Amino acid sequence: MPKVVEKVLRAGEGRTLKKLQAIANQVNLLEEDFEALSDEELREETDKFKKRLADGESLDSLLPEAFAAVREASKRTIGKRHFDVQIMGGAALHLGNVAEMRTGEGKTLVATLPSYLNALEGKGVHVVTVNDYLAGYQSELMGRVHRALGLETGVILASMTPDQRRAEYAKDITYGTNNEFGFDYLRDNMAWSTEELVQRGHRFAIVDEVDSILIDEARTPLIISGPADAATKWYVEFSKIVQRLDRAEKDKDGKPGRGDYEVDEKKKTVGILEPGIEKVEDLLGIDNLYEAANTQLIGYLNNAIKAKELFKKDKDYVVMNGEILIVDEHTGRMLAGRRYNEGMHQAIEAKEGVEIKNENQTLATVTLQNYFRMYDKLSGMTGTAQTEAAELYQIYKLGVVTIPTNKPMIRKDQADLIYRTEEAKFAAVVEDIVERHHEGQPVLVGTTSVNKSEYLSDQLRRKGIPHEVLNAKQHEREATIVADAGRKGAVTVATNMAGRGTDIMLGGNPEFIAVAALKKQGLDPEETPDEYQAAWDEALKKAEKAVETAGHEVTELGGLYVLGTERHESRRIDNQLRGRAGRQGDPGESRFYLSLQDDLMRLFNAGLVDRFMAGAGMDDDVPLESKMVSRSIQSAQTQVESQNFEIRKNVLKYDDVLNRQRETIYRERRQVLEGVELEESVRGFINDTIDAYVQGATAEGFSDDWDLDALWSALKDLYPVSITLGELEDEVGGRAGITAEHLAEELRSDAQHAYDAREAALGEKVTREVERRVILTVLDQQWREHLYEMDYLKEGIGLRQFAQRDPLVEYQREGFLLFDAMNDAIKEETVRLLFNAQIDPAEVEASLPEPKEERLTMVAPNEDGEAESFAMDDEGRAVAPEGKLSRQQRRAKARSDKKTDKKAQTKPKASTKS
Repeated sequence: MPKVVEKVLRAGEGRTLKKLQAIANQVNLLEEDFEALSDEELREETDKFKKRLADGESLDSLLPEAFAAVREASKRTIGKRHFDVQIMGGAALHLGNVAEMRTGEGKTLVATLPSYLNALEGKGVHVVTVNDYLAGYQSELMGRVHRALGLETGVILASMTPDQRRAEYAKDITYGTNNEFGFDYLRDNMAWSTEELVQRGHRFAIVDEVDSILIDEARTPLIISGPADAATKWYVEFSKIVQRLDRAEKDKDGKPGRGDYEVDEKKKTVGILEPGIEKVEDLLGIDNLYEAANTQLIGYLNNAIKAKELFKKDKDYVVMNGEILIVDEHTGRMLAGRRYNEGMHQAIEAKEGVEIKNENQTLATVTLQNYFRMYDKLSGMTGTAQTEAAELYQIYKLGVVTIPTNKPMIRKDQADLIYRTEEAKFAAVVEDIVERHHEGQPVLVGTTSVNKSEYLSDQLRRKGIPHEVLNAKQHEREATIVADAGRKGAVTVATNMAGRGTDIMLGGNPEFIAVAALKKQGLDPEETPDEYQAAWDEALKKAEKAVETAGHEVTELGGLYVLGTERHESRRIDNQLRGRAGRQGDPGESRFYLSLQDDLMRLFNAGLVDRFMAGAGMDDDVPLESKMVSRSIQSAQTQVESQNFEIRKNVLKYDDVLNRQRETIYRERRQVLEGVELEESVRGFINDTIDAYVQGATAEGFSDDWDLDALWSALKDLYPVSITLGELEDEVGGRAGITAEHLAEELRSDAQHAYDAREAALGEKVTREVERRVILTVLDQQWREHLYEMDYLKEGIGLRQFAQRDPLVEYQREGFLLFDAMNDAIKEETVRLLFNAQIDPAEVEASLPEPKEERLTMVAPNEDGEAESFAMDDEGRAVAPEGKLSRQQRRAKARSDKKTDKKAQTKPKASTKS
């Protein structure tokens, strides 16, 4: 970010911090008052706050007292008191900002403050985390604080059923991942009845690791897709062909040399050259690859070359159980269920020789940018946001507030060491790790890919150094490995530390040690919640005492040593790795080891530095410390960051066009679901469709030239026409007397009478339900086709710039025309189906839902303490009856759903039906 822009964005930061400090001071003044309250009185404060809100007070006026209540509840339940800087962070979140708080400052605890305050409105709060594990863990741990204040916390996990999700969303505060929230939004807009909806709105969201979610992952839209065409043989065929093609390396002038295709790794593009085209044509036995009949083959060829050159195994993806799993480049996590689109995933499957799965057709899609911009209020937390402040403000209108640390930062950040070769670099890395390990200092090593972490692991194994490897293949043990990384003598090799969400504390993490100890005793927060809560304080104190002793030893050794083996393309990711050391005033040290063969250096002109080192006669194992190299690295990172920002902006610009259309379709679809009267709309569809038919038949020439016989033939396919062309001619004295206006008027009247007859035959109640079902069916079908057309349009729109046209303007113009055509198709197809569909009135009536009044009936618990039917709770919400879930489903549910066993005996559960 340019320094001028940074200064503008940070203007007024001092005033903001003074305002936040004043809020923290107010909360401190209330602390003694809340300490004097009993547990029951503290719980009753929530009811008082809700009443004051109902009487017209604002959330801002309640803020100091609400924060003081949360601080007191936290002290009593989990033994943690919010620091003043955490109160400031919570206030910043409530005001709709991104709070930049360094790693280890307790962001998870900070989120309890604004989530409690905003949950008092009763409209739901979403806390967004980076993975399922953290969502469940944070919901369980922070849920204790909220339950002490009378609020319920829920969690959304990938394994949950719709009924379970609905129950969790109905709770006051819901934890989950960005993908789960986004996919539930899309699924809700594919639902066939209000009973299938799970979300209840988008009021307020707190996004943990906000830079990772709103920036790093924003290039990839969320897509729900269904199988389309069967997998084709061409993927395998072209995978074999590209193995016989050679890459053309660039000469000194940057022009491609001898070879069959060129690759631009910076822009991640490939291009087939003339020699390559000839080879492909020979191998396929065709005359011209670029003939119209062979157009689709070019896409298979380009994807096969990209799979070969740009997608690297154990870096971009891993192969597990015969499947290709994408690896998130920023976090090193496997993205289960995600697939590259436009045939790219199939090309990689062909390359690796695994089963090629069918191509998919998009059924619903939304970008993370447009999903999170739906919230009335959005906020976020991260340790590294200032470098992305411009983007966060430009796209999400989020300001970044840097919250001071609770204790001064004393970590030592050493200068980078640059080696000529990667081999020499890793040799030096291993030597440094061995030395630190023998001293007992814990070491955290950051790598940029799975294969490099495994290479380093192999080198350490040969030296006899015990260590843990944390990469995409070790996802399940992630939190445990990170929690132990601060113990004396620990060596942890991590693919990437972005968004891990677990504290590395010197000597070990007492919370994890306490959880493990209670598990050994057979206690579980789900199965034995009361006994678990009773034993928690003692187990935590014992763990903290053990950690304190071990922590002193590690502190004497210099704290955690963070060693980076390569610079990431984003400075922010490097800062996140560094930030793992030096939390809460702990000592620590960091250093990056680089080589001129690293991807970042190789792509951005490291040749000059290489020639300088070779000319100076420097050995490979002698490192270079140079300001010139450091500036070169920073310049390279800035270039990549700006490129990625442009990619994200471009994705958003195009999705904004689709987003306006999506909002219109989803709004109309929701009205249909919620039972809005459709008869008037349907009759309007009939008139519009008749007008379109007549206009198409009478647009040119005089009435004698019109092909009215063809019009009548088309109309008979649409509805049962009762007037004949002859009758119309007789009425006006011959063909010459027919006008377009009179023709349309007569046919509209005829069609409306036909619909009256249709309604009389089916019955009014059945007709209204048929209208609803037909419109939903047609709307979904046409929207899917429209998404396909928009995808196809976007693929080729870039070529318009060669004709001196702005691709985005062209996309907007043609996208509007496609949307207009889709609306006309929806009307026509709806009318056709309503008139011609074979309908059994008795079957439709039998499938109609019960009258809505039944949803308001309270249901008493059965002898097991579980509700047998749907019912509304006293908050006007409803949740799924636990008694209707299988044991397997209950075990898959969030911890919070299992901690209400005691309540279930006195209060019936219910399910949302609206």
